[in-house]
Amino acid sequence: MTYFVHNLNPIILKVGSLAITWYGVLYNVAFILGYFLVKVNFKKKDIKMSANHYESLIFNIILGVLIGGRLGYVIFYYPSYYISNPLAVFYVWEGGMSFHGGALGVIIAGLIFCKKNKYNFYQLADPVMPLVALGLGLGRIANFINGELYGKATSLPWAVIFNNTDPEKIPRHPTQIYEALLEGFLMALVLQIIMIKNKIKGLIFWLFIGLYGIVRFLIEFIRIPDDLPMYDNGMLFNQFSMGQVLSLSMIIISTIFISILLYKSHKRNNSI
Repeated sequence: MTYFVHNLNPIILKVGSLAITWYGVLYNVAFILGYFLVKVNFKKKDIKMSANHYESLIFNIILGVLIGGRLGYVIFYYPSYYISNPLAVFYVWEGGMSFHGGALGVIIAGLIFCKKNKYNFYQLADPVMPLVALGLGLGRIANFINGELYGKATSLPWAVIFNNTDPEKIPRHPTQIYEALLEGFLMALVLQIIMIKNKIKGLIFWLFIGLYGIVRFLIEFIRIPDDLPMYDNGMLFNQFSMGQVLSLSMIIISTIFISILLYKSHKRNNSI
């Protein structure tokens, strides 16, 4: 069987030591799309916000993604290395971002913004989440172009040979594409549809957290685990990857909060 051989160049253009990469471009495309499309969703939900506040919110979200994503990678995956090499935390050009850290960073940044400017966190978070999923999908496409975060060996017809990054050069699951479709573009569509009709504040936010956790937890079974120095073969208890442990916590927490929101909504409707 003939498989797709991945020979994509992650660098679009290089001038001297300056390189323009697909990873950087797609991150910026995600931020630009988010800037304009969040406005559309705010209008759909009749959220009034000054231009200064809106730009401050988007800036806080971007900072949350970048700082949280980097610190999450450092803390969750390679703490011992970065404790020994603290300056390497700032070597972002070497790669290393964690979605779970980025999500936590955005939540913290959003909470700080809402408290400072007296907005309801859920009211703002709900219309933002479909666009977060869209950005996540673009990020996974960038992972595919880089030839990173690929899956385990498979003989499925859509398997990919990552020629430049896989030492074994064997057909593997293109898990980046699975994630781009499921936790990215499809989830963005589903959340957007629900968001338009939903009247329970916080439901879209926690649905995003829970659905991402479920998809990531399942895909980790066929994805090559990160080579974590503190765990054998990158696995905790020889069963779960770090990504699965973090995703499982998202599933549990989101289930609790969704149950609380639905219970309060049901109780409120019955009291009318």
